[in-house]
Amino acid sequence: MRLFKNIILGIIVFILLAIITSYFFIQNISEKALPDYNENIVLNELTDEVEVFRDEFAVPHVYAKNETDLYKATGYLMAQDRLWQMDLMRRATYGRLSEIFGKDMIKTDQLLRSLRIPEQSFKIISQMDVKVINVMEAFSSGVNQFIAENIGNLPPEFTILGYDPENWEPVHSVNIVGYMGWDLKMGWNSEIMLYKIAEKVNTGMLNELIPDLNKQKTTIVPDYIKTIKMELVSDLIDQNSKLKELGLEVLNASNSWAVSGEKSTTGKPIFANDMHLGLFAPGVFYQIHQVIEGELNVTGVAFPGSPIVVSGHNDSIAWGMTNIMADAIDFYVETINPENPYEYKLDGKWEKMEVRVEKIKTKNGEIVEKEQKYTHRGPIISEFKDFDDKAISMRWVGNVFSPEYSHEYTAIYYLNRASNWTDFRNAVKTFISLNQNIVYADANGNIGLQACASIPIRTGNGININPGDTSLYDWKGIVPFDELPYSYNPECGHVSAANNKTVDSTFGHYISQWFYPPYRIDRIRELLEEKDKLSVDDFKKMHIDQKSKHVEKMLNDMIEIISTTKSLNKNEKIALEQLETWDKVLSKTSVAASIFETFYLKMIKNTMKDELGKDLFEKYFSIRLLVMNGFENIWMNDSSAWYDNIKTKKAETRADIIIESFKDAVKELEKMQGNNIDDWEWGKIHQLILEHPMGKVKLLDKIFELNTDAYPVGGSFHTISPYSNKSFNDHYVVGYGPSQRHVYNTANWDESFSVIPTGISGIPASPYYCDQTKLYVNVEYHSDFVSRDKIEEDAKYKMKFVLE
Repeated sequence: MRLFKNIILGIIVFILLAIITSYFFIQNISEKALPDYNENIVLNELTDEVEVFRDEFAVPHVYAKNETDLYKATGYLMAQDRLWQMDLMRRATYGRLSEIFGKDMIKTDQLLRSLRIPEQSFKIISQMDVKVINVMEAFSSGVNQFIAENIGNLPPEFTILGYDPENWEPVHSVNIVGYMGWDLKMGWNSEIMLYKIAEKVNTGMLNELIPDLNKQKTTIVPDYIKTIKMELVSDLIDQNSKLKELGLEVLNASNSWAVSGEKSTTGKPIFANDMHLGLFAPGVFYQIHQVIEGELNVTGVAFPGSPIVVSGHNDSIAWGMTNIMADAIDFYVETINPENPYEYKLDGKWEKMEVRVEKIKTKNGEIVEKEQKYTHRGPIISEFKDFDDKAISMRWVGNVFSPEYSHEYTAIYYLNRASNWTDFRNAVKTFISLNQNIVYADANGNIGLQACASIPIRTGNGININPGDTSLYDWKGIVPFDELPYSYNPECGHVSAANNKTVDSTFGHYISQWFYPPYRIDRIRELLEEKDKLSVDDFKKMHIDQKSKHVEKMLNDMIEIISTTKSLNKNEKIALEQLETWDKVLSKTSVAASIFETFYLKMIKNTMKDELGKDLFEKYFSIRLLVMNGFENIWMNDSSAWYDNIKTKKAETRADIIIESFKDAVKELEKMQGNNIDDWEWGKIHQLILEHPMGKVKLLDKIFELNTDAYPVGGSFHTISPYSNKSFNDHYVVGYGPSQRHVYNTANWDESFSVIPTGISGIPASPYYCDQTKLYVNVEYHSDFVSRDKIEEDAKYKMKFVLE
């Protein structure tokens, strides 16, 4: 008996020791990378000390005496806070995700390698301003010193995945901009889908899915313009879905606006920007304030891995960006030589393809070889587009075959240092591949907007997949900067952009077909015109606005038609009453918002799924921008052929589908939330969870607390405050929204405000990992000071980078 007790006691002690050991082991992995923000650090090859103050959110305010020291310190600080995120992005640009995640990423890696982003980056560097090259080298030096000094204390992801980071090089930072240019692509997710839908429906029905831009009256630059296009994608990929899961598919939409001093309570311009990108942890942007005493005082956000502020303000100007939605990608059906699969026909001759064999290394060390072919236009991408029977090549402005080189880093370097409208425009002339409308305001009272885009000079409308056996449809260059639309000090006293149509048909070049419908921009301008003068607080209220012009357009028709049916049950009658008394605001407590949003999804399905079939419809339904533009046309056409269900003998009408969809929506909400309509609040089914790229592994999430809690949120893709998802297949799961919110007061820069969805740190155990999330979901802000006295007064941490 004593022996038995001793054995049991020994087992208990062993288990306790194992638990204690495991606890400390996990704690060590979780916390070993946490920095001491008050510790001074020796930074090699500094010429002078660099001071760093961090506020209560650990946002760094960096004070240096010269550029080299500033950006070297920035590299160290950014690596200290976001190293694994930087490395993940770097791996994506090289197509090296399989090395850490395994075989499932092989096809994604092949796609990424076909873009040849590093090759293009080296060409850009070869023509880069020497000042900018020096910035890149200094930044890389700072990153590498952090890696060398902390190789045993890296963020937990490196330990979990079992690898160490390689040294950082200037080309890696340039690659990130190239990747962002790809992520902003228009056409990859559109033209091919239309091509496939054309096999299912007649021309009239197909044309209804293409926006009629003549009906979209609101333009970004009202006194200028050109028509637009967008392409429609297929199952693109599975590969893009995997990038999205890793937090690597980020760019989506945005809002930005500014008012002149005449419309401002301060007497000087007020400026706002919120870029709508992927929402995950760690977040897309890194907040930083950079100062070279007497030369530079710039604050805003930078991409992790990038040393320069991409959106923000200095002492003189503020700027922010919105996606211009330019169609800078085209597809070509190539004619392949039946006797030689490595030749394609061009203008009556057989031309040789460039062929590369990509050797992709997987996590277990296996090398997988993938053949990739290229025409003079770019890669053959048929395999990625699910077209095994055709050879389709792709041309986009960011690939190595482009004679046009974008110089975004040179642009933002000089943008950080601009002091007026002329400096601003000179700076952004080479801001090509990211395709942005850049809104501007300055401390001298001026406001403006400049379109910065790679708009191809092409034959055709840009929607079709072109024949590749002729050079007729090859690009003839891009529209010169001086011909791009802009607005400066307009009479209305405000400028704004929200991914809507850029200009009218008087503009001489095709920009795109696939802008966002003007719901957000119309509401923004409605609020800008609501008062004679607006304040900083008014701008904050605009950021939180969730009243919908989309609902305004649809609701009366819905109510009128639903009211005609006598077959409504109890909950259907209550649901109708909710819609009848609704203020059209998609607040998180609104029941009517849930009814409307669910009805909208059901309406699209009941209208289109019978013609497209289950598989094609699901792929189509995943492309939100394509769907909402197409359905906009269908909704406005009472006699659209899409309304008839081809699987029934009856010829259904628009009214039939509206009533059916309303009833289906009520059933869906009963299934999701129960029969008590009070439980149908929008925020109870529409929630934000900021997920880490590895957070889908539940055990890892539980151990390392990778993901945030679920936060109820309001809004939708059609409101100024736009919490949404890129795919209607996951409409209730919020995956996109403001990646930052800035409100800048040019009359007193210290009375400016900002917030990001997560926090400054990418280390899950850090108290600054997602410490701004509650502020963010409540649409609150923290002060964005730039005056040294206020920064020192507000500082929670202070450290120095010192000489050896």
